Amino acid sequence: MTAEINWLSLGVFVGFFALVTVMGFYASRWKMASAPAHLDEWGLGGRQFGTWITWFLVGGDFYTAYTVIAVPALVYAVGAYGFFALPYTIIVYPIVFLIMPKLWSVAHASGHVTAADVVHARYESRTLELAVAFTGVLATMPYIALQLIGMQVVIQALGLTGELPLIAAFLILAVYTYSSGLRAPALIAFVKDIMIYIVVLVAVAIIPMKLGGYAAVFSAADAVYVAKGGATGLTLAPSQYWAYATLALGSALAAFMYPHTLTGIFASKSADTIRKNAILLPVYTLLLGLIALMGDMAHAAGVKVSSNNDVVPALFKSLFSDWFVGFAFAAIAIGALVPAAVMSIGAANLFTRNFWKAYINPQVTPAGEAQVAKITSLLVKVGALLCILFLPTQFALDLQLLGGMWILQTFPAVVFGLFTRFFHATGLLMGWLVGFLGGTYVVWTDGLKPLHAITIGGATYSIYIGLLALLANVLVAGAISVILNMTSGRQQAELIQVHERTD
Repeated sequence: MTAEINWLSLGVFVGFFALVTVMGFYASRWKMASAPAHLDEWGLGGRQFGTWITWFLVGGDFYTAYTVIAVPALVYAVGAYGFFALPYTIIVYPIVFLIMPKLWSVAHASGHVTAADVVHARYESRTLELAVAFTGVLATMPYIALQLIGMQVVIQALGLTGELPLIAAFLILAVYTYSSGLRAPALIAFVKDIMIYIVVLVAVAIIPMKLGGYAAVFSAADAVYVAKGGATGLTLAPSQYWAYATLALGSALAAFMYPHTLTGIFASKSADTIRKNAILLPVYTLLLGLIALMGDMAHAAGVKVSSNNDVVPALFKSLFSDWFVGFAFAAIAIGALVPAAVMSIGAANLFTRNFWKAYINPQVTPAGEAQVAKITSLLVKVGALLCILFLPTQFALDLQLLGGMWILQTFPAVVFGLFTRFFHATGLLMGWLVGFLGGTYVVWTDGLKPLHAITIGGATYSIYIGLLALLANVLVAGAISVILNMTSGRQQAELIQVHERTD
């Protein structure tokens, strides 16, 4: 093992990892509150984050280590189809601008910490609240595991084999998250995002220069895709249009339903902060496009890997000096710490508010809530770590495909009630059940694939299953709500008639 380690790369990696560890522990004193033993303080940073902190925090937990690893890997494997992440991040920010300030205002006015809190207050249904909370926790677990996969890839690329380095890194994360709460990833996000920007901008400038320019990059990548045959290529094949579009739309609708992205929203200090971020966050989309190009660059560089997830580390090791490789790998690993921390905090907030307080200890104090959330955040991280250590990596990937479909089914319950009183709690619950179970069944029977083939008029279209499940969800919720509203309307009219006769 020692012969495979590049000590300069490892030294740079460890140095930056140590820096963010110190920052993580220091964060407990950053913007310190007068009452730190409170879930608002530990789980939402005191709801005081302004535009720039929120920009780094939301960007930090939305654009993750696995994004840097997986998006180029997908492009490397399937070509242009892998760029579906770009339109989805373009679509998502108008959604944030229109919906999230309203959601923040409702949560801030009533002291809600989670989306499930908002749902319970709106519909007064513990069952619907439980469905939203359960889905959020379930969908978050494989997402945390994917961050571990991203960290594991770069640790192994440094020459460190075995599980001990990964366990040590995540134990450090667990301890300072327990101590500092949301303030830790918020502070570290500054360093993480700056490092990622440096790495990507250097890569897209230097790598094409070493490979003969972008024309040579695209020409070499195109030759590889043509040799593969099928729909893989520099541009989309007609058969991929519907799949590409529905994946982008469905992913956009789901993105800010996850507990970790909503945690960043609830931690903002004002609705205007969220609107400003919706305007500023598309800068990350530009970054994502540049990251995706590294999949094509890997083909031009002649990179061959046994696993597509190894593409970016292999590309950097083949073209950059050892110190920059260490810096780049540190940026990717730190890029796992920020979202993993926020994800575990979001899941812990859900468990504390919508399981523990709702069913186990309704009289729990604010300090007790914070303590339960801290312990839960540790257990969530341990659970994700055990998944990586004892289950096949593909299992986490498959669960993440399900996670996106699952969390999308909470969209009607969380969002519709912000703008209309039409939908009934029972309708939304039945809609969620149909979307959740029906979508899971289709994904499972299709071999854990995100797309389902539908034949209409002799033509076959591949559609994102999450969007199909959401359509069924909304139709069922709407139909049941119409019936219940008509029934309640008749009952109310009958009561009025009885009162009039009595008078």
